[in-house]
Amino acid sequence: MKLERKDLLGLRDLSREETELILNTAIPMKDVICRDIKKVPTLRGKAMVTVFYENSTRTRTSFELAGKYLSADTVNLSISTSSVQKGESLRDTIKTIEVMGFDLMVMRHAMSGTPHYVARNTRMRVINAGDGANEHPTQALLDMYTIKEKKGTLEGLKVAIVGDILHSRVARSNIYGLSKFGCDIRVVGPATLMPPGLEKLGVKSYYSLDEAINGVDVINILRIQRERQVSGLFPSLDEYAQLYMLSPRTLARAKDDVLVLHPGPINRGVEISSELADSAQALINEQVTNGVAIRMALLFLMMGGGRDEITY
Repeated sequence: MKLERKDLLGLRDLSREETELILNTAIPMKDVICRDIKKVPTLRGKAMVTVFYENSTRTRTSFELAGKYLSADTVNLSISTSSVQKGESLRDTIKTIEVMGFDLMVMRHAMSGTPHYVARNTRMRVINAGDGANEHPTQALLDMYTIKEKKGTLEGLKVAIVGDILHSRVARSNIYGLSKFGCDIRVVGPATLMPPGLEKLGVKSYYSLDEAINGVDVINILRIQRERQVSGLFPSLDEYAQLYMLSPRTLARAKDDVLVLHPGPINRGVEISSELADSAQALINEQVTNGVAIRMALLFLMMGGGRDEITY
């Protein structure tokens, strides 16, 4: 079984059927992760490379683990010690990697659209691991998997996304993905961190946290990037916390069984209180586990594993 498209560059153009295929394939992958021996021969003989032009711990490590659990040969290209530092162009770097025989590349880049450029200029399959402020499709997929696992469905849920919507690739991918399931999506944050034209995506914008989370099933909290404070987009972290930090007290307006998600790393006391971050309602650690399962599912579907091989 394969994902018919060559690359996974975002959720904007991913169909509901393709999304469901990925989410359903992640279920047996999570079973593999929970075993004592987390190794299956599914992708033996396949090779993948991770190319991260931005720092990452969770995403890069989970992709590498996903590949190793499926027996693919995995290599991490360290940009800081690569020929990029000697002036090599992106196109030449990609071609060099391609002729080494890799089947798939996982790429993160600070400039929006870079993985799309790479995908057009290589025979390798490409997975976007985050490009600028554009998309982070695998984070949204793991968020959706986590919600579906806990709620049993994604259909028609009320979801609030809180924080820096303007610069968030996580927010965009979640909006594109969840909208395919008829979710009532609300975004909330300071006016300076809200992009114009959000209503065209079918979401509702709020500036009051209490109003936005009233009666919601899921709250997805975005990390506040501290460099935004330096650029003057909000007065101080303390003021932001007073208005938009999630805590057990502010959570009272949501549904009793509300799920709290966060892509990590978290800023305790800024976007989420320590008490809430460590509570049963916060699924931050489960999201990390589910991230490995989702990325295993993608590697399996994109590099041609057989369905019967999952259970080996």
